[in-house]
Amino acid sequence: MRGGKVKKILVIEEQAQTRSLFIKGLSARGFYTISAENGQVGIQRAQEQLPDIIICGIMMPDLDGYSVLTTLRQNPATAVIPFIVVTAKVARTHLRKAMELGADDYITKPCTLEELLKAIAAQLEKQTVLRQWYVAQSGQEPEPSSAGSRVPDMAVCDTATLVATSPSIPPSIFSTAPQLSKVFHFIEANYHQPITLGDVAQAVGYSPAYLTSLVRRQTGHTVQRWIIEHRMSAARSLLLETDQVVAQIAAKVGYHHTVHFFRQFRQFHGTTPQAWRSAHRKTNCS
Repeated sequence: MRGGKVKKILVIEEQAQTRSLFIKGLSARGFYTISAENGQVGIQRAQEQLPDIIICGIMMPDLDGYSVLTTLRQNPATAVIPFIVVTAKVARTHLRKAMELGADDYITKPCTLEELLKAIAAQLEKQTVLRQWYVAQSGQEPEPSSAGSRVPDMAVCDTATLVATSPSIPPSIFSTAPQLSKVFHFIEANYHQPITLGDVAQAVGYSPAYLTSLVRRQTGHTVQRWIIEHRMSAARSLLLETDQVVAQIAAKVGYHHTVHFFRQFRQFHGTTPQAWRSAHRKTNCS
């Protein structure tokens, strides 16, 4: 690989031969690889290791790839990790289901290592573009953090900057699509609770799959992403405007476990809440 932090890839695949092929091939290309032989192990390792990208098969016993994806998208610590599905099911309904649940890309079996590398490169390129955009707008390079940290997402950077520079971002943190007003009102009223996609869908009377498709089509983001964005915005305000400790802020913006908030904040901002507070208070005072 070219210069920069070694990227961490988690491969969740039941078939030992396919899993070994991916692991060996990715390792030979300079990636740090993590292997999981089933969905349950994959979820555990994703939460522990916070990889840069997850490669996951669909057909697995007990817990299939759809269930893995749903679980990880509902966990604040793993919700924004790029997720690539590898599946022998080529019917549009199966592929559409994966994308509606929040997958970032898919590859159909049988596939080559080059096809997998191309899909990974596309996700890493998106992260690079977002990092460059963030640096250009903020004039600040995100601080390096532990492996698994995410490139700051353009949708969770400074809201005022985004409104001024991108016509696709509304003055509010939420989209103004009329048919989604109930969704955003529910999120705004309940983001401080541990709400999930299922809670939002039930509140507005849609199925989770349909709601995911609707929100992604109208806004370009998933429901979980909107929940996280609002939590991060509220957290930044509290960090700047109060002297509350991180644990208190985490609880106020919907995280029952401070470690989840800490990881989520670091994934989105490239630094810790304490370091972000210190840097931005200095900036405001200068």
